[in-house]
Amino acid sequence: MADSFVIQPRRGGGASAADPLSSAAPLHVDAAFGPLAEHCADDTVTDIFVNGARGLFVDRGQGAEPVADWSASEREVRDLAVALVGLGGRHLDDQAACVDVRLASGIRVHAVLAPIATAGTALSIRVPRVHAADLDALAARGTVDERQQRWLRGLVESRANVLITGGTGTGKTTLLSALLSEAPPAERIVTIEDVAELRPRHPHHVALEARQANLEGAGEISLARLVRESLRMRPDRLIVGECRGEEVRELLSALNTGHDGGAGTLHASGLRDVPARLEALGALAGMDATALARQVVSAFTIVLHLERAPDGVRRIAQAGVFEMSGDRLGIEEVRPW
Repeated sequence: MADSFVIQPRRGGGASAADPLSSAAPLHVDAAFGPLAEHCADDTVTDIFVNGARGLFVDRGQGAEPVADWSASEREVRDLAVALVGLGGRHLDDQAACVDVRLASGIRVHAVLAPIATAGTALSIRVPRVHAADLDALAARGTVDERQQRWLRGLVESRANVLITGGTGTGKTTLLSALLSEAPPAERIVTIEDVAELRPRHPHHVALEARQANLEGAGEISLARLVRESLRMRPDRLIVGECRGEEVRELLSALNTGHDGGAGTLHASGLRDVPARLEALGALAGMDATALARQVVSAFTIVLHLERAPDGVRRIAQAGVFEMSGDRLGIEEVRPW
């Protein structure tokens, strides 16, 4: 059997041949994906979930849908998970039962073995569908309208510091990639992510990816350390793909010391929830609420909150600016476009 093969995009009912956000090149899928390869071939599928022997689900932009004809034993799912994690150069076993890897194709695989996953080995697979989106592509898809497009370009031109928020699958990474694609080609962009997913259309992009510890507990390189290291790389724009821990302190420090044009993303269910989420991250970094509020207010120019509509289209639902509310962090919704 061949080690790998090329999946030519197979159009599902929700995509057209002219879809500007579809991958331009065929997706290279290793033979280890086995029965999951056909779902990687459907270019409307962005996520694939395997819940042990209990079921297979795919997400085509409107939530997870069960695949009726799926059948696999727990042993088969475990073997599949081990094989896919192995493709990313990591090891999955009872000592390292939770692993997240990015494959050479850009496919992201997260695996959790039983009994940690109580219903059986769980696989969560993110299939890259946007290799290099720009604002024109997002406008064609309906994510932004013409006025928002002009305003977003102005944010990039003025070197605003932007925080993009939203739930899982709302398009935070896609919008951030599009904004970075608008940066002048002479600028040096350094992106820092837990798993590298940002792919802007830009000639001078350096991507840094965190590394988990090995089986002996050594070799970890955290996001916080990568932010510190990146400051020695003379970035014109410093980007943290997702703030989820103590790295928020390093990012705020960088954005408050002359590194304009930076950005980050944050999981939040609504614009009003963003201050509380940042306070929680600041606590992990040893920052009290007042110190965090002052740093955030001076660091970020604008907050863009994304939502996914019932029709599957991701849109900018709200925008806001941070403010001091007493000695705590607050946010005010604005309509800048």
